[in-house]
Amino acid sequence: MVFRSADFDLAPYADFDMAPYVRRTYCSWHDASWRSLLVQCFDHAPEAEQLPMPAAADLHLVLYVAGDVVMRTRAGGKPDRRRRVPGSLELLVPGQASTRDYRAASPMRTVQVHIPSATVDRAADRLGGPRPDFEALSAALGAGDPVVENIVRALPAVAATNDLYAESAAAFLATHLLTQGHHDRLPGPEHSAVRAGIAVMKEKLAEPLTLAGIAAEAHLSVYHFIRVFRAETGETPHRFLTRLRIEQAQRLLSGSTLTIAQIAGRCGFASPGALSSAFLSQVGVRPSAYRNS
Repeated sequence: MVFRSADFDLAPYADFDMAPYVRRTYCSWHDASWRSLLVQCFDHAPEAEQLPMPAAADLHLVLYVAGDVVMRTRAGGKPDRRRRVPGSLELLVPGQASTRDYRAASPMRTVQVHIPSATVDRAADRLGGPRPDFEALSAALGAGDPVVENIVRALPAVAATNDLYAESAAAFLATHLLTQGHHDRLPGPEHSAVRAGIAVMKEKLAEPLTLAGIAAEAHLSVYHFIRVFRAETGETPHRFLTRLRIEQAQRLLSGSTLTIAQIAGRCGFASPGALSSAFLSQVGVRPSAYRNS
């Protein structure tokens, strides 16, 4: 089944004036003639106050691909303040309007994907089980998902493909997200602690984090945090944090002109030498060789 534009719940955006806030650089409807998946790329204004985010039924994913911004979001309750850097993911809860304030430290760009609610409903029906808990899915995705990140990042580059590609990508993304929600490997409190620890790692990647500090943010002892973190992710917290820092270094090496020393600082390494050693161990080459390649 191929969806048409009418299958997207974009009516809330009809009267929304985007011009003061964003400049759209890509739209899959126009640039790829897709109708099963809406993919858009935006360059954002350096700051915004009381930016309205309308409620829509679609599953709306946001991947931050450039910039460094502290985003303050209010969606009915207590404001949520989070740092967004390249690689940060966000799922806007369907049916939930919000307002945002932010000031970007560097130019911000995003890739945003709308999956029709009909695609999500069909995936949920095939999976069985309870209806999706989108707030829980949003919290889990905020801790990171390399599968979603890589797919969303790649979608604007496949404009030459037909709508079958878009339909398949939409179905896979919906199924993957819902499957992650159905198969949490740890019971609620412990799984939440792992998500909280990962969120701290992502938000404070450039800071000199300690295991004790991360465990305290997750409200667990160091011993308990290491045990549940390894059970959930298959890695120790230290190894997971190092991998996050190396992945961020790879993005900066590929997409910026920052020096190796500047990248080391932004990724939480004490020196360029520390970055180089960790990078060689995980990637197999030095940062300079990776950039040149």
